[in-house]
Amino acid sequence: MEGKVAVVTGGNGLLGAHIVKTLKQRGCEVIAADINISKNADDCLALDITDEDSVKGGVDYILKKYGKIDGWVNNAYPRTVDWGDKLEDIKIESWRRNVDMHLNGYFLCCQVVLNKMKSQGYGSLINMSSIYGLVGPDFSVYNNTEMTMPAAYSAIKGGINNLTRYLAAYYGPHQVRVNSVSPGGIFDNQPKQFVESFSNKVPLRRMGTPDDISPCIAFLLSDDARYITGQNILIDGGWTSI
Repeated sequence: MEGKVAVVTGGNGLLGAHIVKTLKQRGCEVIAADINISKNADDCLALDITDEDSVKGGVDYILKKYGKIDGWVNNAYPRTVDWGDKLEDIKIESWRRNVDMHLNGYFLCCQVVLNKMKSQGYGSLINMSSIYGLVGPDFSVYNNTEMTMPAAYSAIKGGINNLTRYLAAYYGPHQVRVNSVSPGGIFDNQPKQFVESFSNKVPLRRMGTPDDISPCIAFLLSDDARYITGQNILIDGGWTSI
């Protein structure tokens, strides 16, 4: 990763911050791009993935400053305030808004960034997906909690998985790689009942941590992964194997 320049959207979040840290430890010049950054600095960029001008302006800013973008991680997680509503309570306007912000936001970043990488003749882009883009949720793990799995999440992440394959096929001839990474449940101080129920289903008997995910991101961005594209890497403690 020495000498490479990478951008992580949602770089100030739980997972994003660990990805940024891991890439820096490997010698990469990393820019944390996030909607919650007040002004641009050497290692951070104010960027809204749902806004075309923001994405194009941010990419141009990075290219002007660093001259290239070796890696890009679509990790931002935009969502509405009613994101946790149960299926029967979801308003169609909310569904449309979440799909627009998340799936379409990823597409926008892919379109802008990958075209720049095509011009460079190299680059690696990673879309953050989820086990719920591959399999349906086990709703029993939410029993006795106020939690649920938002319906739009499955549709969005499933769409991201196949969009990743499309983009890998489209940009492969230009030596640009596109992959997705699908974490399992990540511990974030959820209710004890949920953590126990979820962990009991995972073959490794625990929830994941951001440090379980970030090394794979670093690998996929590195030259060691130079022949890997169009893949969805599952990091889930074995959840999807049973």
